[in-house]
Amino acid sequence: MRVRVWGCRGSVAAPGPDTMRYGGNTSCVEVRGDSGEAIVLDAGTGMRPLGVQMSQDGVKVIHVFLTHLHMDHLQGLGFFRPLFNPEAEVHVWGPPSPVQPLADRIAMYMSPPLFPVRVKDIPCKLMFHDAPTEPVTIGGLTVRASLVTHQGPTVGYRVEEDGKSIVYLPDHEPSIGGMDLALQAPDWISGHELAHRCDVLLHDAQYGDDEYPRHVGWGHSAIGHVVAFAQKAEVER
Repeated sequence: MRVRVWGCRGSVAAPGPDTMRYGGNTSCVEVRGDSGEAIVLDAGTGMRPLGVQMSQDGVKVIHVFLTHLHMDHLQGLGFFRPLFNPEAEVHVWGPPSPVQPLADRIAMYMSPPLFPVRVKDIPCKLMFHDAPTEPVTIGGLTVRASLVTHQGPTVGYRVEEDGKSIVYLPDHEPSIGGMDLALQAPDWISGHELAHRCDVLLHDAQYGDDEYPRHVGWGHSAIGHVVAFAQKAEVER
């Protein structure tokens, strides 16, 4: 399994000299299985260059797993080149809603006046699915989803292959109000079961520890909370 981060910013893309080291694109992570399976975690602006690369590589079947539908995790979807390839098959997974199907919610963004192309006019074979309640197998990869603490319906993902695992929690507040995670029972910690003993954890770290008290309940983590969460979950890296 190979993982590449194409975007790690939050809220809004921020290109410029201050963000050159890690890039200015918003959330988008590529996971490739050993047999070439293609998974994309979130559809931020990093999805545009990823789509160019996948088109050049001739990837035809792609599974996109959205953690939630805030714009910084969705705004690259309409610029994902494989969507406009009639030979491509793109599956989009996202958090369920009791009110609207996932396709209808995404169409609120991918339609005029916000976007010139409607979902129904996308030429690829495009399918929408609710985030799985049971593990899903994609070739040699296994994907698990779990609801986590953030603003609005949000899920985290765990991807496994051959005993190795990566967990993706880009917008997450496991320590609401600054509670001491070391003292909490694991069952009461958002995301703990998903992240437990994973090899690699990609996690939200929006705030410095001094900033967090002003943003309790916003759905993001302080750096110290992420370290405590990783220790509690016995994360490898």
